[in-house]
This record gives sequence, structure tokens and C-alpha cells, in this order.
Amino acid sequence: VQLQASGGGLVQAGGSLRLSCAASGRTFSRYVVGWFRQAPGKEREFVAAIIWSGGSTSYADAVKGRFTISRDFAKNTVYLQMNSLKPEDTAVYYCAADGPFSSLLHRSSSEYDDWGQGTQVTVSS
Repeated sequence: VQLQASGGGLVQAGGSLRLSCAASGRTFSRYVVGWFRQAPGKEREFVAAIIWSGGSTSYADAVKGRFTISRDFAKNTVYLQMNSLKPEDTAVYYCAADGPFSSLLHRSSSEYDDWGQGTQVTVSS
């Protein structure tokens, strides 16, 4: 499945952004979709994931309570709503898909097969 991530930008600390991950080529049915991020000089880290069919979610501790992952069946899109942003959230954010026929909320990037191009999120203090 091809993924297109969008929605990044520059925001002040405390602000909000919503990232989108749109699928093309096939639907997200029977996929797990995750968001990862990579800050300069750091390894790529897990942010959140959702099981497309059932809607179960998983979050990294650093974003729990501030970020929400959701999906829109009609638009075949996964969203990451990011609230109360902090400067340490600054990174390139990537969406990724594990499937088809996946039902585990993996946190390791190596479990995901397809990746979007990334979208920059910059949070100023």
C-alpha cells in the first residue's frame, strides 16, 4: 500500500496539529497503521498505532493523553491529532502500515512494511 503523510508545520508550544496518512493502491483493511517520528540525531521512535478494523490503539508514554490516533473509513485515512505540543515533539513524522492480515499493535519500526515520505513538525518554545 502506498502512503501519503501530510499536515506537518510550525506551531508554538501548547498548540495543535493534525497529521493525515492517506492510503492508495489498496484500502487499509486488515492493516495496522502506525506513526513514528525521528528527531535530528536520534533514532526513529514509535508514537502511536491503530488496528484499522477493530480500532484498538497504542501510544508511546511520551504522547499519551496528548495525541490521538483515529481512522476514517470513507477517506481511507489515518489521523494523528496532536495537542499540547512541546518543543521535544519536533521531528519528522512518518506513517507506516503493517499488513495485510495484521492485528498486532507493533511498536518496532521493523514490523512495518510500507512507509510514507514523512512530514516535518516543528514546535517552537
